Parts: sequence; C-alpha cells; structure tokens
Amino acid sequence: MKVLTIALNTFKEAIRDRILYLILFISIFFIVFSKVLSMMTVGDELKVIKDVGLASISLFGVFMAILIGTNLVYKEIDKRTIYTLLSKPIHRYEFLLGKFLGLNITLLVMIIIMSIVFFGLILLHNSKFEAKFLIAILLIYIELAIITAISILFSSFTTPILSSVFTFSLFLIGHFSKNFKFFIMKTKAPIGKLLIKILYYILPNLEKFNIKTEVVHNLPIKSDFVIYSLVYGIFYALAILFLSALIFHKRDFI
Repeated sequence: MKVLTIALNTFKEAIRDRILYLILFISIFFIVFSKVLSMMTVGDELKVIKDVGLASISLFGVFMAILIGTNLVYKEIDKRTIYTLLSKPIHRYEFLLGKFLGLNITLLVMIIIMSIVFFGLILLHNSKFEAKFLIAILLIYIELAIITAISILFSSFTTPILSSVFTFSLFLIGHFSKNFKFFIMKTKAPIGKLLIKILYYILPNLEKFNIKTEVVHNLPIKSDFVIYSLVYGIFYALAILFLSALIFHKRDFI
C-alpha cells in the first residue's frame, strides 16, 4: 500500500507536468505527419506510416521517461520533501519502487494515447489491424521501463542534467550493442577483449525490443524471441532498481 500510494502520487504529479504534454503533442504531430510523408514517398505508403508511427512512439516515449524520470528523486531532495517522506515508516527502496511504478503508469497512459492515434491512421488507410502492432508497442513499453529504471538510478545520486545525459547515452549505446561483438573480434589484446565482453553483458541490449523492421515489412516474429525479450527487460529493470536502492540507501540526507 505504501508503494501504491507513492506510485499514485507520482502519477498525479507527472500528469501535471507541462513538458509531458508538449512531448505528447509533438509525438502525435509526427504520427499524423507520417500520413503526409507516405503520400510524398514513392512506394508502399503503409510501410511509411508504420515506420514513422512506431519510431515516434518509441523515441518520444524515451524523451518522456528521461525528462520526467531524471527529476523524480532530485525534485524531492531539492524541495526537501524527502525528509518528510523518510521520517515516516517507509523504506527507501519502497520510495524508489513507488516512483518507478508511478512513472510507468504515466508512460502507459501516454503510449495508449499515441497508439490510438497510430491505429486510427492504420485503419484510415484501409489496412486491417494486426497483432504485430500490439507486440511491437509492448516491447517498446518494456524498453521504456528499462530507461525509466536507468533514469531513476542516475537521479538518485546526481543532477537532472547529468542524469539525462547519462541515460540518453546508455539509450544510444543500447541500440548499438551488437557492434560490441565486432570490437571483440577485432581486438587482439586479451584484456581488451575481456573488458569489451564485460561491457557487452552489463550494458542494456535495447535492440531486443526493436521489431519495427519485422512489423513494417510483414516479416515473421518468433514467439520465443518475444518471450525472451520480455523476461530480459523485466529482470534488467529490476536489477537496475536494486542497484538504485543500494545507492540511495547509502545517501545521507541529514
């Protein structure tokens, strides 16, 4: 109940943030604008709508997670409300977990709104609704859960600006993690190979949640890949939250 109370309060606080609605408006604009782009492009118009629409939901969802997530803990510390919260019978890990769940509820609502606009465009294009769309959006949401956990991790010990830079950097690295295998093959020094392998397994592999190519080009999606990606995403987010709780527990607010 403590975690749920913090989560609901975080959700109410987040939906009052103007930056959230600005990002939502821009994302909807790009989703709708995909229809205009499809008419200007030579080829399959539906592929353009799918590609731009899913990319908009993913990218602007990341912006929401970073810009709001990196302020969640810092705002409580800056306003000194953290002293009131921690003076109550509540553990610090419960505080972080509540913040995490509250932001994920907010992102869920935002993704539903963006998805409704996206699905509306698909149906207006006289295209049938496919389960692939829901799978793609579900994986995007799991990816955002990881980004949220990472943003909370950094916000637990540094400023929002640095937290945003670090989180967005990990987001970019996570989508280029496959290149680590290339570096492992090219690196001759054993220590260098070992360090790159460690980075490869520690850093998030966010390409596991990217099936836009399969959805756009109507390629088959393996069920075991989806299940593995879901399990990987859930456990990775929990691991980051556990690390955040350890760091936050060591902080002295007195």
